[in-house]
Amino acid sequence: MTEKILILDFGSQYTQLIARRIRESNVFSEVVSCQIPLAELLAKKPSGIILSGGPSSVYEKSAPICDKKLFSTDIPVLGICYGMQLMTHLLGGKVEKSAHREYGRADIVISDASDLFKSIGKTTPVWMSHGDKIARLPKWFDVIAQTKNAPAAAIKDQKRSLYGLQFHPEVAHTAEGLRILQNFIYSICGCKPTWTMGAYLKEAQHQIREQVGDGKVISAISGGVDSSVASMLVGQVIGKRLSCVFVDNGLLRKNEAKTVLESLQKKLNLNVRFVNAGEQFLNKLKNVKDPEKKRKIIGREFISVFEQEAKKNRGASFLLQGTLYPDVIESVSHRGPSATIKTHHNVGGLPARMRLKLIEPLRLLFKDEVRKLGAELGIPETMLNRHPYPGPGLAVRILGAVTKERLENLRVADAIVEEEIRVANLYHTIWQAFAVYLPLRTVGVMGDERTYDDAIAIRAVTSQDGMTADWAKIPHTVLQIISTRITNEVKGINRVVYDISSKPPSTIEWE
Repeated sequence: MTEKILILDFGSQYTQLIARRIRESNVFSEVVSCQIPLAELLAKKPSGIILSGGPSSVYEKSAPICDKKLFSTDIPVLGICYGMQLMTHLLGGKVEKSAHREYGRADIVISDASDLFKSIGKTTPVWMSHGDKIARLPKWFDVIAQTKNAPAAAIKDQKRSLYGLQFHPEVAHTAEGLRILQNFIYSICGCKPTWTMGAYLKEAQHQIREQVGDGKVISAISGGVDSSVASMLVGQVIGKRLSCVFVDNGLLRKNEAKTVLESLQKKLNLNVRFVNAGEQFLNKLKNVKDPEKKRKIIGREFISVFEQEAKKNRGASFLLQGTLYPDVIESVSHRGPSATIKTHHNVGGLPARMRLKLIEPLRLLFKDEVRKLGAELGIPETMLNRHPYPGPGLAVRILGAVTKERLENLRVADAIVEEEIRVANLYHTIWQAFAVYLPLRTVGVMGDERTYDDAIAIRAVTSQDGMTADWAKIPHTVLQIISTRITNEVKGINRVVYDISSKPPSTIEWE
């Protein structure tokens, strides 16, 4: 992987979107902490560097900063919003609070279209989100675009290949945003659009050989897209030294264990050992209501099970997991000032003294990229296009304590949701659709009698990668069928509601 763009994260909600836009342009990108030591950054040999936006103001005492020497490395740098202001601040310019906060659409007027704005018209709409402005440019910088409220909407020091944008080119609201980013990565940084899933596959195979050597790997496989792709990838490299273990943790969907085993063994030809550990997990979860505690308990129990299985496997020393980039991003704020959203069981729930070493070949990929990689590996489309499913299973789709009765009711409700969206031919247009058990008793009437039972929420969203999502506009007739079936077929449920929250501000899962 010879060419890459590094993105220094200063806490913007759009940081990952920058990475996606660059990858969509077939150039590899990686998000790193804004506090990364310069030596470590240079060791990654980036072709270009992007400084993300962020919620801080550069003149605040606690404002995140990067190493000033970054701007003297001859590596092209593009600062976006806060990143542009920080570059200005560190290089001797002045940033101050603006009299008029600029948020939303604005039209920039371009005065220099020689490089960053090449092939873009004189004016173009962009998306602004800032309350500060550049009052004085650093030495050798020139203004190359402006708006009514931002006299320095874009700046550059061409000699040092330093560029700044006050607006966000990564969002869809900036009409020519992708072209601007491509001008930076192609023309200014000299990258070529050669990063594909085929190229990533070769690089990943090389890294697996380097990491595993002659060792043995035990795979935590669930039958979902992530663990299946990860297992196929590693299996093609190390062959019989990979052993897959499928754990029924008692938190699976209806008929999941049987369906998964058949798919893994017959369609992927993987060697899979089945472990029934349902009672073990449920005992540990008894009376636990806090979602973070649930996730960490499940993570610890998974590792406990796999360490036991590793002993049976004559010395397996690696545990394979299908950790994805969004899992890492949402679980641990290791990159910079971005907030931790929630702990994922496969990155935040692992015990510190785990005896198995982790191997996570997908941890730099988004979900849609994993599906593309799976296609390269020859995995059937029916498996690749399954809806995402959380590692902790139904435990995080039951609000409050997990019980056998609630699990069984949720399984039936969840199966109804999937059956009906498939009948309506909506399954492949929706990113994720599922039922959530709400232990919130409400009054109802069934058979002329008063009921006081629990509720089921239906959650369905559309998305590209799970980082952002919109609620799915399922036809009312389909929702009516789902509601009627659930209240008729699920014991103890007398109410069904539909979640119309987007992400953000909500997450996709309820816990």
